[in-house]
Amino acid sequence: MVTKKKNKWSLYILECADGSLYTGITNDVENRLDMHRSGNGSKYVRTRLPFKLVYLEKVGDRSQASKREYEIKSLTKQQKLELIRRSDQS
Repeated sequence: MVTKKKNKWSLYILECADGSLYTGITNDVENRLDMHRSGNGSKYVRTRLPFKLVYLEKVGDRSQASKREYEIKSLTKQQKLELIRRSDQS
């Protein structure tokens, strides 16, 4: 019997050139960032290049990642900045 290996999912926050924050999830961070850099990741980021990765969190499976993404997207910008600041101190 072949068992399928579960993908590890991550949540990330990008700071775009205009100072806005973009939150997303992926199971391949480097590939996703490359897609954003090339303008093929999301329309939002494509119109606000360049960006920098300011937050990365491992979250388990896709379901957990989606739930965490919803939580983060529900935060105010100030709350997101505080989350980023706290992660920098860890």
